Amino acid sequence: MNYQWYPGHMTKAKRMMQENISLIDLVIELVDARIPLSSRNPDIDELGKNKSRLILLNKSDLADPEANKLWMTYFRNLGFHVLEINAKTGQGLRQIQPKVQEACREKIERDRKRGIKNRPVRAIVVGIPNVGKSTFINSFAGKACAKTGNKPGVTKGKQWIRLNKELELLDTPGILWPKFESEEVGKRLAMIGSMNDEILQMTELAVELLAYLLVHYRQPLFARYQVEEGAEEMTPVQMLSLICENRKCYKKGQEPDLEKAAALLVDDFRSGRIGRITLETCGEA
Repeated sequence: MNYQWYPGHMTKAKRMMQENISLIDLVIELVDARIPLSSRNPDIDELGKNKSRLILLNKSDLADPEANKLWMTYFRNLGFHVLEINAKTGQGLRQIQPKVQEACREKIERDRKRGIKNRPVRAIVVGIPNVGKSTFINSFAGKACAKTGNKPGVTKGKQWIRLNKELELLDTPGILWPKFESEEVGKRLAMIGSMNDEILQMTELAVELLAYLLVHYRQPLFARYQVEEGAEEMTPVQMLSLICENRKCYKKGQEPDLEKAAALLVDDFRSGRIGRITLETCGEA
């Protein structure tokens, strides 16, 4: 399957970001903690060149806690400020304001020396579709000031949001990039829901996901679908068939409905029902 998705409005969104970057002191980038590298748009580094940077590992509650620690260290070593958050529950959000002040310390000090007082830090919030930007802004601001949705591409235009006297946020639409460097990147993005599911072959995606889970997260996978631990030689296709049987996914006439089982598996993964899972290890692209 070819994992590529780049709707026309994303070109416009990228242009808008380029036009507004000169107004910005800080780039706040949300990534999905389950795929911290694959959920980073490589264009953001170029757009945010010479700006203070803060990376938020969102949905960290769905990711492997040990992997989260390694990714925090990885990004710090690259010179980024970084935090683990869960935009839905608000976990980690109280640490953001102090982290913004820390990231923009030089700019704040420069303003003070020039006699400029109480000028808020202006930050742009960026990230790929469905990474949780609008949910983050709503939780952080304490009110529904940005539209949210569980489909990629809900935010269509820019909006400035004054949070307090110290910080203003510019919300932007989620943008992917025109061509993924590798099929693996596109595959991982499809698995977490950053593409439109309607363009995907869900059975094929589920088999790819199972191939990874059987190697790296066999125990929670087997526990979720009541598989005996002895089934060491099970292939991804066999595992999908077993899920189909265990969850009684049948068409008329008791014919196995693998597509329904595939959608169930992917949904279980995305919602964390299988367990806390990270799909890439440090250093992978």
